[in-house]
Amino acid sequence: MLKILRYFLSVLTMLFAIYGLITSNFQFNHFMIFFLGLTMLVMGLEEFRKERKANGWLFVVVFLFLLFVSIKGFLLN
Repeated sequence: MLKILRYFLSVLTMLFAIYGLITSNFQFNHFMIFFLGLTMLVMGLEEFRKERKANGWLFVVVFLFLLFVSIKGFLLN
């Protein structure tokens, strides 16, 4: 289940990134960063499930940072 969710979020992130690069319209960057953060959270949960706590915590910290950046972007624009 987590693997499917990770793949879905990764594809969604890539679509936002490709759209921004092709059209030079970066108004959806905040959504891209948000979905990238959710991808990192899912990857962290997978690492916790595999008993790799250090990598899991690293992914969770990256998720929190990306969540902060995306919320900051939503509020500024």
